[in-house]
Amino acid sequence: MLQVENLHAGYGASEVLTGTTLAVKQGTLVALIGANGAGKTTTMRAISGGLKPSRGRVLLDGREVQGLDASRIARLGLAHAPEGRKVFGPLSVEDNLLLGAFGRLPRFFGYHAKAKADLERVYDLFPKLKERTKQAAGTLSGGEQQMLAIGRALMARPKVMLLDEPSMGLAPVIIQEVFRTILRLKEEGITLLLVEQFARSALEVADYAYVMERGRIAIEGTPAELSRNERVIAAYLG
Repeated sequence: MLQVENLHAGYGASEVLTGTTLAVKQGTLVALIGANGAGKTTTMRAISGGLKPSRGRVLLDGREVQGLDASRIARLGLAHAPEGRKVFGPLSVEDNLLLGAFGRLPRFFGYHAKAKADLERVYDLFPKLKERTKQAAGTLSGGEQQMLAIGRALMARPKVMLLDEPSMGLAPVIIQEVFRTILRLKEEGITLLLVEQFARSALEVADYAYVMERGRIAIEGTPAELSRNERVIAAYLG
């Protein structure tokens, strides 16, 4: 469903990705772990169109999308819940969610009616958001904003969802809730690429995992294989 081949990307004269290659099969959850500065978030941004790759290919459901605008890639079926959540603070919770469906719903008549079932699905996943539908997103707690970012991505009914550091800055009890939600999404068959600072938690929910070092994949395998790898244990699981 998602293939990344020999991807190179960076910022200005600084190249961060130096040949990243990975794949995400339909209906699986793939984890991308690594140290800070390894290039994980840059990979996500290059996949979703927030950053233009200088070389390499990104294929979404068999179609090359590298170099396309982020809005076009989103319409082709990729949703990105970014690092730091990036909710629209002045807008209400419900308006943030509706923006997630903007690319696939009629622009004028029937917008809210056609989005109703998707809103109810998100509210079923995150009952706290239903209690705060008219509340400004910027006034939510960090955990609630993360729920909103995931819910907004789900509203697009994506073929592939990118989740970038969903646990960042959250209390341990909220992190557990977020990972329960990620596991539920996986059980529903949603195709997921997860970047996560807590490697052990990521491996517990993943079907396959990649370890990134210095802008490229250094190690890959099933969670069971990586959990026995001495290098991975020493760097990320010790």
